[in-house]
Amino acid sequence: MWDSESESVTGRDYGNGVLSSRKHGVKTDGFEQRDHSWYVTTDIPSDFLVQVGDVNFHLHKYPLLSRSGKMNRLIYESRDLDLNKVALDDLPGGPEAFELAAKFCYGIAVDLTAANISGLRCAAEYLEMTEDLEEGNLIFKTEAFLSYVVLSSWRDSILVLNSSEKLSPWAENLQIVRRCSESIAWKACANPKGIRWAYTGKPPEVPSPKWHEMKDSTPSRYSQVPPDWWFEDVSILRIDHFVRVITAIKVKGMRFELIGAAIMHYAGKWLPGLIQDGGGFIDEASNSSNSNSNSSSGGISWKGGLHMIVAGTKDDIPTAETKDQRMIVESLISIIPPQKDSVSCSFLLRLLRMANMLKVAPALVTELEKRIGMQFEQAALADLLIPSYNKNETLFDVDLVQRLLEHFLVQEQTESSSPSRQTFSDKNMYDGTQRSANTSSKMRVARLVDSYLTEVSRDRNLSLTKFQVLAEALPESARTCDDGLYRAIDSYLKAHPSLSEHERKRLCRVMDCQKLSIDACMHAAQNERLPLRVVVQVLFSEQVKISNSLANNTLKVSSEAQYQPMISNRKTLLEGTPQSFQEGWATAKKDINTLKFELETMKAKYLELQNDMDNLQRKFDKMTNKKQTSAWTTGWKKLSKFTKMTNLENNEIGSQVAAPEELTRKTPGRWRNSIS
Repeated sequence: MWDSESESVTGRDYGNGVLSSRKHGVKTDGFEQRDHSWYVTTDIPSDFLVQVGDVNFHLHKYPLLSRSGKMNRLIYESRDLDLNKVALDDLPGGPEAFELAAKFCYGIAVDLTAANISGLRCAAEYLEMTEDLEEGNLIFKTEAFLSYVVLSSWRDSILVLNSSEKLSPWAENLQIVRRCSESIAWKACANPKGIRWAYTGKPPEVPSPKWHEMKDSTPSRYSQVPPDWWFEDVSILRIDHFVRVITAIKVKGMRFELIGAAIMHYAGKWLPGLIQDGGGFIDEASNSSNSNSNSSSGGISWKGGLHMIVAGTKDDIPTAETKDQRMIVESLISIIPPQKDSVSCSFLLRLLRMANMLKVAPALVTELEKRIGMQFEQAALADLLIPSYNKNETLFDVDLVQRLLEHFLVQEQTESSSPSRQTFSDKNMYDGTQRSANTSSKMRVARLVDSYLTEVSRDRNLSLTKFQVLAEALPESARTCDDGLYRAIDSYLKAHPSLSEHERKRLCRVMDCQKLSIDACMHAAQNERLPLRVVVQVLFSEQVKISNSLANNTLKVSSEAQYQPMISNRKTLLEGTPQSFQEGWATAKKDINTLKFELETMKAKYLELQNDMDNLQRKFDKMTNKKQTSAWTTGWKKLSKFTKMTNLENNEIGSQVAAPEELTRKTPGRWRNSIS
């Protein structure tokens, strides 16, 4: 991708990448292949056989001895003077690299490219083709090509680093990986003016919404280049080389947002299950097509993205694939920038889901959980529904969400107490804004937790203790309304009908009845699953609200009477009242009439019983025929007097009941249906 005029000049200095040896002892027209063997086309019969893997090379001793120190040692240090066969199974680069090295020994021109230079450089080091044997030997020339041609080109640096994956540890020891990584990092952080768009990998099908605003996918040399121009090229690298490049880019001082975006792009390419919605397997056909498309562009052969298993047990995943995926997840966790918004919270939660499924190292999982706690208010409910991979447990990992919430609260407390070196006015201003930001974030987290509790409450295996601990984890100030918490409690009661009365009361203690809305109170008053004590508390809190609102409205009307006209008639008042409040008033009026009828019935029954008692008293007095009053008679008379006094008190109570009725007619209130 990084092509400049200096590259072409350097290429001409090195004969456009064509190497040839000026001295050679055997004249030949080249090599020819027969089946799995290579032969030198010369009149002199070959006297030396070199086996590299399953390929045989029929060569001559003198050209190899004159340029390879390893061949000298193998032949002259051997006790067998007539040695004519050598096996080099551990040669880096394999038969392809040895073929090029053998051609160089025979003086045949070798075309150096970014695809074969790393293997040939490692093979030259293995064969010890140093300057001590001949000036301008293979080590010198391959090293010069790497330094002056490859490292000055963006595209060649990517290709060489990608081709070095099978050359460990030779490429690492020869500093090929380090030098290519630093070259890529330097070019990615430099001013991208003059970049020619020649992708080594497949260009992204869906451009970034903020950065890609260009219609042409191959802009000209002087077009404006987006900041993420290097994402696709770097994403074709293996995870260990990608980590080296990102580490070098961090050292160069690139913005953490770009580094985080590059990590998410790489994860989406190599772990498709990370961004797939829903469970199941990623289709192998899609992965193979991705691999073919990437190998067709730029001449790179790689195995494509690893398909991710989102659902299933650990036994269903092949061991080798599990190790590869675990290594990718662990590496990505370790290189995420420490800043808060470097990557999205959704990406972190999906990465955490994979980490739990793949049994990633506990230290890295804990670090990832702390990162999620830093931006927990940005989480979505769908990403929080992480399955529990332990058998005989809940369907979702409730303990994990509890830990995330604890990390969030610790982070909020740390941020609120962090500012110390500020002036008095600045500190007060900061405290005000920080306090409001913390409050709003806690409110968002409270709504998220209530929604999560509603979802997980349907699980029959969810214990009451886990539900209660998660519901009470947030402070009371985080919830201004407990409707979401009431909805979660009602859902839990539906899924657990076998709860005892004590357990239901314990469950309802996490809710504050005074924070319920009118609609929630109406539903709670008719909810048969709630304990009777909770229903009474709901009705009482609603009555207190109505009384307070009436008192406040009375004071407001009296203070603003001279500025606002009074509503004169009942029809206008009803038209200005919300429909839900009118329906509540009609229900309350019906309840009042029912209570009044029951009270009148009880009074009539009481009077009837009093008359019967008076008749019995008269009959008793006639039967005694005594002038003196005994203690028995005195007791009955006292009882009669007491009943008469009670009758008078009941009449007074009846008159007092009528007064609130008239009051409630003037001031509409919210009542529940009678349970009688």
